[in-house]
Amino acid sequence: MHDLYYKGRIHTRVNHVKTGYNTKRAVKLGTEKHPLTLIVQSDERKLAVAALVADNELFADISVDSAVEEDINELSAILNKPVTTTFDKTPSRNDPCSCGSGKKYKKCCG
Repeated sequence: MHDLYYKGRIHTRVNHVKTGYNTKRAVKLGTEKHPLTLIVQSDERKLAVAALVADNELFADISVDSAVEEDINELSAILNKPVTTTFDKTPSRNDPCSCGSGKKYKKCCG
């Protein structure tokens, strides 16, 4: 079958194959297939970090090495995700006033 249909239309199957589900997406950090890699300096700290990982239902490979500086950046990045800020909508002129007076916004606080 030709690549072009009547009047130059592109073959629909080709379009369907080029688009669709993304099967090559990256594996999410903190899962069983791709665990976090954390380095701590003591066994007590390892237990504390392991409890924190278990509370958040994550998976991590925690190694103890007192000669190397502690590295838990991957864990802190997952736990401290930025939150989208939302603002309350300012009332329009004819909406009831938010102070509770019962008047319109334009006659009270506007």
